[in-house]
Amino acid sequence: MTALPPPRVTDPRDFGRVAVLMGGASAERDISLLTGTAVHGALLARGVDAVAIDAVGDVVTTLASGGFDRVWIALHGRGGEDGTLQGLLEFLGLPYTGSGVLGSAIGMDKLRTKRLLHGAGLPTARYAVLRDESDLAEAVEQLGLPLMVKPATEGSSIGMSKVGRAADLAAAWELAGRYGSEVIAEEWIAGPEYTVAILGGHALPLIRIEATGTFYDYEAKYFSDATRYHCPSGLAEGEERAYREIALAAFDAVGARGWGRVDLMVHPVAGPLILELNTVPGMTSHSLVPMAARAAGIGFEELAWRILETSLPPPAAGVAP
Repeated sequence: MTALPPPRVTDPRDFGRVAVLMGGASAERDISLLTGTAVHGALLARGVDAVAIDAVGDVVTTLASGGFDRVWIALHGRGGEDGTLQGLLEFLGLPYTGSGVLGSAIGMDKLRTKRLLHGAGLPTARYAVLRDESDLAEAVEQLGLPLMVKPATEGSSIGMSKVGRAADLAAAWELAGRYGSEVIAEEWIAGPEYTVAILGGHALPLIRIEATGTFYDYEAKYFSDATRYHCPSGLAEGEERAYREIALAAFDAVGARGWGRVDLMVHPVAGPLILELNTVPGMTSHSLVPMAARAAGIGFEELAWRILETSLPPPAAGVAP
């Protein structure tokens, strides 16, 4: 990979007072608290005037009256990762980390992401929309078995199920439907899984994920010590470069910016397929972005600092970052 440029900011006072927003009320609250606590500690260690805020109650008043200069968004899931918070911060005039309103909204919505990627000519797994029970049999006919069922607007594998029998599809649809009105079924891909972390327009070293369970679920992502991560990924240099280019193109296609993650699986015939994008990935002890950053020579404190830099205006044309 191309070496990352040096950090743009050297003096923590240049960031001003920083609100680290975490927690909230989404289904991913617990992971968000882990992310936010780790980020807050890293910023404090670097001398940043950072304040941890659990985003419950009257967050608007807290932000408007707290004398903050910018926000490090550590909120996962709906309300924090879907453009809602980003729109509020735009209204308040507070710069924030990561993607803007549109990129966040699209990135959180798996269905719209798939449609957009397909329109951009980027490879993504085949899928079907499950609107009601009449769509279930058609999905099996179209995609075959097994298949994955997932809510369109949740992260961290919440509400997801692998379905191996047509008789179990209705239960999986009902489970996913508890987390949102739109549910999709996706073809099952029997191939290796990779993730590409993106930081400041650069793709970090790929990680190959080897989960021991049925799939890379919530437990495997955040708590299991049995999940194996391979970085270097084991791919040939040309293959890894191609996967990075696909991930960067997908990130650009949905309008994401700053930092995030793109997840891929490799179909035995079709090759690499984009599963989904994450515009506010986890920053926990088991999280993938810090793991990829370490492989690129970036420790956790520097990573939190560099992500905070994404809240700054982009450099002027012709000016080195």
